[in-house]
Amino acid sequence: MALTASTMLPLGTQAPDFHLPEVVSGKIISLATFADQKALLVMFICQHCPFVKHIQTELARLGKDYLSSDLGILAISANDAEKYPDDAPESLKAMAAELDFKFPLCYDETQETAKAYTAACTPDFFIFDAERKLAYRGQLDDSRPSNGKPVTGADLRAAIASVLADKPVTSEQQPSIGCNIKWKPGNEPSYFG
Repeated sequence: MALTASTMLPLGTQAPDFHLPEVVSGKIISLATFADQKALLVMFICQHCPFVKHIQTELARLGKDYLSSDLGILAISANDAEKYPDDAPESLKAMAAELDFKFPLCYDETQETAKAYTAACTPDFFIFDAERKLAYRGQLDDSRPSNGKPVTGADLRAAIASVLADKPVTSEQQPSIGCNIKWKPGNEPSYFG
């Protein structure tokens, strides 16, 4: 496990489109899926990472708390499922069911969507505004598996509130920290390592 921080994609970056299968329904999810929502939260997660396990209950709570809001939420796993079978679509499907996710969880088999977003770690969070320009990229909160701080979702929730209220998000954004995305051999992006 390589401790990895977010790449901190430049604010204002346009959300890259994608077409990914949702692990529960098999439906193809894209940016257009969220066209009716004012804001979009894209989360790169997986099942086996201790950093994701540490916050998985809060991720599920986010889905429930914003279910009837103007926020679209999408989770994507891009890990190499051959080397990390816990992150294969069937395992992700079980994770979504166990945690009762109220948002789609997609599998990025080619890892091209993760690269387009410069996702580096699990978890990695990106919030896009109504024009699908990047308003926030960074941590859920300052809790980590070993630091004893409570999981609150404070940083992410504050950013969501600002975007939904048409207010600017503070530019003081802390990178998310987690396990590196498990790139397929030879498929590592230029920003990895």
